[in-house]
Amino acid sequence: MNQLYQRTLDFASRQVRALIERDPDFYPMYTQHGRWRHELAAWTHWCEGFLPGIMWILCARGDADWRAPAEHYTRRLAPRQFDRDVHDLGFLFMSTYGRWYALNHEPALNSVLIQAGRTMALRFREKGSYLHSFMAENSLFIDIMMNVGIIFYAARQTGDRELFDIAMRHSLTTRRVLVRGDGSTAHEGLFDVHTGEFLGQTTHQGYRGDSCWSRGLAWAIYGFGTAYGYTRDQRFLRTAEQCAAFYLGNTPADGVALWDFDAPPASRDLLDTSAAAIAASGLLQLAAVAGDASMGAYYDEMARRILTSLCAHHSAEGDPNWEGILKGGVYHLHKGLGVNESVMWGDYFFVEALDRAARQAREGGR
Repeated sequence: MNQLYQRTLDFASRQVRALIERDPDFYPMYTQHGRWRHELAAWTHWCEGFLPGIMWILCARGDADWRAPAEHYTRRLAPRQFDRDVHDLGFLFMSTYGRWYALNHEPALNSVLIQAGRTMALRFREKGSYLHSFMAENSLFIDIMMNVGIIFYAARQTGDRELFDIAMRHSLTTRRVLVRGDGSTAHEGLFDVHTGEFLGQTTHQGYRGDSCWSRGLAWAIYGFGTAYGYTRDQRFLRTAEQCAAFYLGNTPADGVALWDFDAPPASRDLLDTSAAAIAASGLLQLAAVAGDASMGAYYDEMARRILTSLCAHHSAEGDPNWEGILKGGVYHLHKGLGVNESVMWGDYFFVEALDRAARQAREGGR
């Protein structure tokens, strides 16, 4: 394995260990001046799966000392399998119970995943054919493509055709209304709840409704790749590849994007390393499923280029006062939350991508 990647994973392990020893049972979202504990707002509760998710990745890599804390932090999320207030049950449960179940296949763990998928499916709006966001019933977020996988999962495990149909219809709607012809994406789409008519694109976290928020684009690369993995529907693979082409064609050579691809001059230097980490993991996923071997090799190379840059230039290693793993993430610029900080999803997908790169290198003989 690349020594830089291994060193960064070792650093990540130390940072997470220090966090849970310093602040037991705390599920952070973003840092303020490099510190996880602060009094600023959360906006919505969608990040609790990422900290134990990192623990499960480290555990699966062979460090058995992570098993007990991973189980402890995961069990505390169990009541949220019935949570109807967020559209993020994939984030909460695939990163935790999904990884736990993959290690020992206990039926009780699978039951939690299936229930979370069923709960997520309750967000479906028949008129419009989409899973609505936590904002309102007329709202569709690109982020939900990262969560629809738990419905596909529940459908596969149970053979429930209705669940599969909900996940499929949502993914096709998202593809139609949020992915543009050039492969860029909108953050949010709005519908008429009475007729199901699509009204237009807008945003909460991007620069404008017609801009391309980089984290949303990264969600699309990863989310449509996941949908393809469950369905083998070529439309989803093409969409993931189209979004990947836009991302790679509009970032600097190191693959670390601005927070929004259309960012105004005042924030032109603001990167979002969390978008880069998500994109790297999504590109590695595409590398494994691409029908064309040369494209698979290209996605792999680009993902590793991003990871190398993140490790070498954006890791918090060497800063003893910084509590996160990856610097330079952005949560919500307009609300002034987690701007140029560590964010838990950035740390999680960074660790996931490093682990995925190592596994795919072993499997491919790299």
